[in-house]
Amino acid sequence: MAALSQEARIVAGMNTFNRRTAIRITAISVLLAVLASPLAWFVAREQAEEATVSLGMEESRRLLRHFDALALNGPEAADKAAKAAHAIAGGLFDIAELYDAEGHKLAVAMSVEGTSVEARLPEHLSPAHRGASYESLRLDGDARWILRIFVPLQDVASDGQTRISGYFEGVRVVPDWQREEIRSHALHAALLAGLASLLCGAVIYPVVVRLSADNQRKAREVLDSHISMMDALGRAIAKRDSDTGAHNYRVAWIATRIAERLGLQGHAMQALIAGSFLHDVGKIGIPDAILLKPGKLDDDEFDTMRSHVQQGEEIVTGIGWLEGAAAVVAGHHEKWNGAGYPRGLAGEAIPLAARIFAVADVFDALCSKRPYKAPLGFEAAMAILERDSGSHFDPAVMGAFRPIAREIFERLADCDEDQARQLLDERVRLHFGI
Repeated sequence: MAALSQEARIVAGMNTFNRRTAIRITAISVLLAVLASPLAWFVAREQAEEATVSLGMEESRRLLRHFDALALNGPEAADKAAKAAHAIAGGLFDIAELYDAEGHKLAVAMSVEGTSVEARLPEHLSPAHRGASYESLRLDGDARWILRIFVPLQDVASDGQTRISGYFEGVRVVPDWQREEIRSHALHAALLAGLASLLCGAVIYPVVVRLSADNQRKAREVLDSHISMMDALGRAIAKRDSDTGAHNYRVAWIATRIAERLGLQGHAMQALIAGSFLHDVGKIGIPDAILLKPGKLDDDEFDTMRSHVQQGEEIVTGIGWLEGAAAVVAGHHEKWNGAGYPRGLAGEAIPLAARIFAVADVFDALCSKRPYKAPLGFEAAMAILERDSGSHFDPAVMGAFRPIAREIFERLADCDEDQARQLLDERVRLHFGI
């Protein structure tokens, strides 16, 4: 039933984990979109800009080659440069300038657009580039976007070596339509990057939820098997002690109710439940002649009986899921005033779980029918606990128990083993998340 309910919550996306996962994945996806979109915008714009520059460089080289301006030397260098510059200006470039190998300007030609910006372009040193390069410029108070390209011109010398024979500088005032095209392309790239980030989150979410559901289901199965094993072990101990398992269920339930008032939760509560249920696990190692002896034990027999605490601690220690039970198993016979055993701990040196269990154990023992005694009434049982508060019992634990004592007494009156088991099962499912 619990597993089916959990599956339904997963499908509906209504459980706490799913909501938390959805919020986190959405936040991460939005963050990625916020980061990726500007980056995609920048990259797309740079690529478009570089594509424009590459086209300009290639076109300028083609025209310069056509006018034999790649070799700007000799008496005809200025004439060749002027023809090439006038042919280039007004096409891809609004300003075309040609320099010789020493950086002296040979020719310049401009379109109307180029004339309007030429005087406002920043100065640059004489060209000395071994490779092509460009500058992206924005003039103050002018919305126009300007690209300035530098292309070294090379020819082959008589010795077969390639040398720089001159330089071409082209200035392009990027028209509005091209700027809009680049802007639109960059915007589409940014939107696609943002959408991809969000879609990635949408795709990941059901995968994470499904994996989490599988993990939770397997964890519940493991936990359920652990609790079943704890239940079986506790009932086996009770049977060996000529008792039913009802005592274990009752004391574990009483201890849980007290612990809830003291604010215990999570692992601390789980450890208390396991320890309460297995508090006498060490009795497995006590001989039947002593464990089942109808009369009073002598001193040696009593010492042997007391050893069940140490034996119980040894049994649960080292078993991962039962490790927390050691606090109750080892300390359930300690007393607040230090008169208990096996270590004679006193006060808060006794683990809180053991102090809580001590109250629950004695109250249940007093109020339950045993082969050797009749059950005490509520007032008589509480009178004994109140008398021993501050000596046997932690006063703070008694303070938490006192307001709910009568309710517990009435709830457990005539409660058989199955009913006691059901009571504990409700608290187990609550605190173990089953």
